[in-house]
Amino acid sequence: MAEKVSIVVLVDAVGALSDRTLHNGNLSLVDDSPAGSRHQGTPDLITAVVPGQVVQWTPIHVDVQTPVEIEAIEFLSGVAVPPSDAQVFPPPGDPAVPPYPVESPAVAAPDATGSDGYDNHDLLVWEGVVPDYMVPGVPYRYRLSLKLHDGPNSVLHIDSPALLRV
Repeated sequence: MAEKVSIVVLVDAVGALSDRTLHNGNLSLVDDSPAGSRHQGTPDLITAVVPGQVVQWTPIHVDVQTPVEIEAIEFLSGVAVPPSDAQVFPPPGDPAVPPYPVESPAVAAPDATGSDGYDNHDLLVWEGVVPDYMVPGVPYRYRLSLKLHDGPNSVLHIDSPALLRV
C-alpha cells in the first residue's frame, strides 16, 4: 500500500462565491488511493486509507485570480456535532495543538496530526496520519473549510467527504 494518499481539492472559487455553496459543481475531490475510493470527482469523496498512511490535501483553484486555501479540516464524530466539538487539525503555521475531544457514544473521530502546512507551488498543503484505531468499514466524515479570497463571507465548508479504513 502507498505510504501517502493525495486528495486534490479542486474549487471553482468564482462559482462558489457567487452561489455561496461548494455544491452545484463548485467543488470536486479526487484522490490517488489504490484501495478503491468511492465518489471520485464529487464533494462526497470517501477516501480509502490504511493506518499509518499519510493523507495530504492540496487545494487548486480554477480561477487564477481568486486564491483558495484550506482554512480547517475537522473530523466529526459518528453523530452530528457542532463545529466547536469537532477535532481540528491545527492551522498551518501554528504550533501543533492536541485535537479537541469528541464526545460520541458511536464512533470516535481519529486524532488529527497537523503538518503545520508547507508551501508547494504557492499552494498550502495539509496532511495528517491515519491512526491505527479507526474502525474498518466506518466512514469518518470531516468538515472541509475553504477560504476563498478575503472578506466576511469568504469561508465556505462542506461536511460530506470522509476517510474509510479498509
